[in-house]
Amino acid sequence: MSKLRLSVAIGGYDRNRPLIDGEVKIDGVDPVFMTLDPEEIFFRAFRHTEFDICELSFSSHVVKLAQGTSRYVGVPAFVSRAFRHTSIYVRSDRGIREPRDLIGRRIGIPEYQLTACVWARAFLEDDFGVKPSDVVWVRGGIEEPGRPEKIRLDLPSQIRIENAPEGRSLNSLLLSGEIDAFIGPRAPSSYDQGNPLVTRLFADPTAAAISYFRHTRIFPIMHVIGVRRELVEAQPWLPAACLKAFESSKNAAILKLTDTSATKVTLPFVEEQLKAARDLMGPDFWPYGVASNRPTIEAFLDHHHRQGLSSRRVALEEVFHPSTLDAHKI
Repeated sequence: MSKLRLSVAIGGYDRNRPLIDGEVKIDGVDPVFMTLDPEEIFFRAFRHTEFDICELSFSSHVVKLAQGTSRYVGVPAFVSRAFRHTSIYVRSDRGIREPRDLIGRRIGIPEYQLTACVWARAFLEDDFGVKPSDVVWVRGGIEEPGRPEKIRLDLPSQIRIENAPEGRSLNSLLLSGEIDAFIGPRAPSSYDQGNPLVTRLFADPTAAAISYFRHTRIFPIMHVIGVRRELVEAQPWLPAACLKAFESSKNAAILKLTDTSATKVTLPFVEEQLKAARDLMGPDFWPYGVASNRPTIEAFLDHHHRQGLSSRRVALEEVFHPSTLDAHKI
């Protein structure tokens, strides 16, 4: 039987590299890999369903499931995860010294439904009592004007959202003081360039994230893998094959990290950072699959609904293909 010739759009991360390089195979698939930035993958996937297998925004996937318009079936290979305490930037001249100082402020966001923003709003509410309705959200492109939500949203009336003025980026609004803060998956260029007017809300975001993990045991999931629904209906074995391959690719990447005879990452102290991650989070500090991630997934689905992004509370079993909810054992 010939293999399926399928397009696969994913980020070029170390955990995907064994797949992209051909070291790891997807059973039954002859892949055509495209390594693209997440913004491009998501736009093309959710607007035009361009890829057979691709990285998906976790939040966008759940929005589409709740709306009943999802064109992709989820696979619990969590190729992007991040603590988002690094993702909140504030004007240094507005007296914003702690999270509760954000109440009543104007906060820029690239899109309300971005997964990074969902997680940031989640810990702001749970740990600091700052609810999504406590601020005014200003939506726009981080560096380029005119970025729309990639998915139509129907938000509750208590969520106050404005669009950035025409021709203005969020970075320019932050510099001019027309917004007080910014939340997003990328830093605004004003911060990267060292402008003293723009700083992080958390002076030590790593310490804040470690504290968050210790009391929640949550390592936030950003992206999942999606398989085009029509393909899954014709080839129901495909989601499990994808999970197996992505899991093997991640394991191969982590094994390379442990080989410190010549470090595989262009960063000092890799050995020490790897030990610190395992001491804090356990041997498998970046787990795929549902079993070891259920509390994290359930917390996300709760907040997604409470933030008005999903009209109903989506069940975990809807998010991923049934064949990926458990695994065989030998």
